[in-house]
Order: sequence, then C-alpha cells, then structure tokens
Amino acid sequence: MHTDTASLQRDAGQTLAQQLAQRFSQRIQQRLLLPGSRLPSVRECARHHRVSPYTVVAAYDQLLAAGLVEARKQRGFFVRDLRPQPVAPGRSEPARPPVGIPQGVPLDATALIRGMFQADARHAPGLGTLPGEWLDLPLLQSAMRRVLAQTDGDDPLALQYGEPGGDLRLRQALARRLDDLGISAPADQIISTVGATHALDLITRRLLQPGDAVLVDDPGWSIEYARLSQAGMRLLPVPRGADGPDMAIMTQLAQEHRPRMYVTVSVLHNPTGGTLSLARAHQILKLAEAQDFQIVEDDTYASMAPNHAPRLSALDGLRRTLYVSGFSKILTPAWRVGFVAAAPEVVAQLTEQKLLTTLTTSPLMDRAVAVCLEQGTLRRHAERVIARLDAARQRVVPLAEAAGCRFVTPPAGLFGWLEVGMDTERLAQRMLDEGWLIAPGVLFSATRQAGSLMRINFATSQDARFWRRLQAMREERLR
Repeated sequence: MHTDTASLQRDAGQTLAQQLAQRFSQRIQQRLLLPGSRLPSVRECARHHRVSPYTVVAAYDQLLAAGLVEARKQRGFFVRDLRPQPVAPGRSEPARPPVGIPQGVPLDATALIRGMFQADARHAPGLGTLPGEWLDLPLLQSAMRRVLAQTDGDDPLALQYGEPGGDLRLRQALARRLDDLGISAPADQIISTVGATHALDLITRRLLQPGDAVLVDDPGWSIEYARLSQAGMRLLPVPRGADGPDMAIMTQLAQEHRPRMYVTVSVLHNPTGGTLSLARAHQILKLAEAQDFQIVEDDTYASMAPNHAPRLSALDGLRRTLYVSGFSKILTPAWRVGFVAAAPEVVAQLTEQKLLTTLTTSPLMDRAVAVCLEQGTLRRHAERVIARLDAARQRVVPLAEAAGCRFVTPPAGLFGWLEVGMDTERLAQRMLDEGWLIAPGVLFSATRQAGSLMRINFATSQDARFWRRLQAMREERLR
C-alpha cells in the first residue's frame, strides 16, 4: 500500500526522508495503514516517490526509531500495533511506543549499511566496497566450475558439512599467503569463517566477557563499535592518525583501565587509509606485553596493500596477536569467506565457538577461494584493482581539493578521510535528497561526535557532478 502521491518538496524545511517518514506516520496513526501491513519495498517506494533508495532507507529508519514499524528479517518493514495491550493484574502499564517522527534523526551505521545494499555505486561516494564493475565475474565463475568439476563420489564436497576448521586446501593456501606477509602460521593455526565480520564476532564471543575494556581506533569501523557495545564491552577510543594510534593516550588508557584487547586495522585503515609505521607497531607490541592485552589485527584490505607493510602479527609471531582477514572486499561481497590465524590454543577455542554458532563454513565457498589463491587469479585480479585504484585517486584528489576539501591523512588504498568544512551529518541528509550516499564522520566516531569529516571511496567518487554539488553546498553555507 502506498502513501499519497503528492510530490515531496525538495525546497521544504524538512529533508525528503523526514517528509516521507511523516507521511507514513500520519497514515499509520489515522489507521489507513493497519497493524501488520507491509510497507512498500525500498525500491518500489523510491520509484513511486521519485527519490533515491537511500532516502527511503533513511525514512524507514526514522519510523523504526519512532516505534511505528518493525523490521522482519528478509521480509521487509511492517506496521506495529500501537493499541494499548491488556495489563495483567498486579503488573504496571506497559510503555507505549513513541508517536511521531523525531526531527533530524541522524544517519547511523545500520542505516548506512541498509543504504549500501540498495546502492548504485555511481551515486555512492560513501560506499564501503568496490563497485561491481571492478570485480571479475569470469574469475568467480571459473573458480566455481572448477570446484564443482572436482566434486565426485570420492570427494562429495557439495553433499556434506565442511570441516570445523574450514577446508584444508583453503587453510594450506592461506598459510602460503600469510608467509608472503611474513606471518608464520601452518594450516592448523588457521580457521575459516563466514567473512571477516564473523571472525571478529567469534573473537568477541569467546575471548571477552561483558564489562571488559577494549581499546579501539577512533575514527574506526562503526560496526565493530556496535558489536562490542552490544556484547557489554567498555570501549576505550584511541585517536588514530596516519601512522597509527596516539601512544600517549593509548598508554594512559591501558594503565588506567587494564584492557583485555586492542582491535585495530593496521594496514589501509578504515576510514583514514593510514598504515602503521614500523616504529609505532613496535610501541604497540611493547605496551601489549607490559599491560597484558591481546591484539586483534583486522587486515581486511590486505589484497590492496603491499606485502611489506608492517603487520603486528608478523612482528609478534601470533603470540599476543590474532590475525583476521577476508575476501569480500577484493573478490565479491557474495562470497562470505574470511579467516583467523592465531596461536593453537586460541584457534581451538574459536573452532569450538564456531561449532556452537554456524557449525561449519561452506566447503564450496572455502574451496573456491582456495582455487583463486592456488591458481594465482586472485593475485592478478588484485594487481588490476590496485592499478585502477591508483588512477581513481589521481582523479579524485584534485576534484576534492578544488571543491574546498582537505585530506586529513595522505590518500591511500580504497578510502580517503576528508575535512569538508561543514557538518557532514547534515550534509549527508541533504545529499540523500539529491540521490548521493555519503559517509559522514559521525559514523566512524566511537563517541558519536558530529563534525566536518567524511569518508570517501576513491572508486565511487570520480563523478565531477558530486564534487560540484558539494562545493555549491559549502559556498551556500559560507554566504
């Protein structure tokens, strides 16, 4: 069922997302949309109202925040029942969900991710992945055909659960790959996971307890902040610069709070693009030894980085470090294959946790990635992506600077960290109205601090129209 067909006003005092959310809110409260009714799909609603999918996602998130709708996994958004529920004798009146739409509801990590699922990379400077046309579909098809062709009666890979630790061929190929990075880890010190995100979740569930303090980079990955917070951890944000964390602050926090763990992206950091210096890496390891905490090194962007870049796990020999990586960023988000390399006793604990959560990983997906590693096709594909990224950065940097923006850290890898000179949270709302998905700095702040920073994806920020519009908005604000 649709809302009314009157056009949304692009020059109104409210954003398009607020206007759309308000229309649904009114119809729900007038019972023109009854409890249990399904809202239009994001794409259907965007087409009906002539707005971007990002605007619809933002509107639906405002309805969720107001308690007017609920999200049902893989089914969509449904109207909640707002009628008071019967109160059992001796019980207090249940709290009613708030009515109405809060003004200026900010974007959050969940909204950004939902928007990315609908994203057109041509209009998504804040996208977190490579655009689809940069990926190599024939490579993926060839790897999968090879795996299926090798599946026979003696090795019925497609007809059984995988090994708890993951496909042996994959783990052997990973051991060789890690050796290229200077990390010594035999196959029995590696466990495959359903993407790097699953690896980080296993570590949180198994090695931490509610109330534990965890050091995190700030800025950093908002999903990891949310995961740790939901698990009951105390976040200790450490300012992150181009060559690593602020060691003075990190040392003070470690001495005062006795953290159990430090979670970091050491190479091509998200969102700054920075890489640990060798000196800073040694300082971190010395502090971890002195204060007795573990280090989780998330090397998600390893395929886009040079092998010689300093890895904490290589310097430490996997004594205090756990090395996490995956292939969604370089091969395809559809292949959820990641892994952890760690000390034998840690891998045993994580394998047990994996059995309790997902049982195993897909042996077909594991083997397909193994084929890509064994045949060298992944390496050659990564080389092409790196060359293309280098060219994209050369185009984007002058466009950003001409628009009045400044790179806070030297441009590198997939992401750039920009000082825009205006509130990027508000900018994000305005850009949504015009069909551009950006990633404001507040999404990467452990303390949700708004500001004038934003992350861009060099691969998806090459359209000069975006930068001209951004420049116009900056000049409009300064007038």
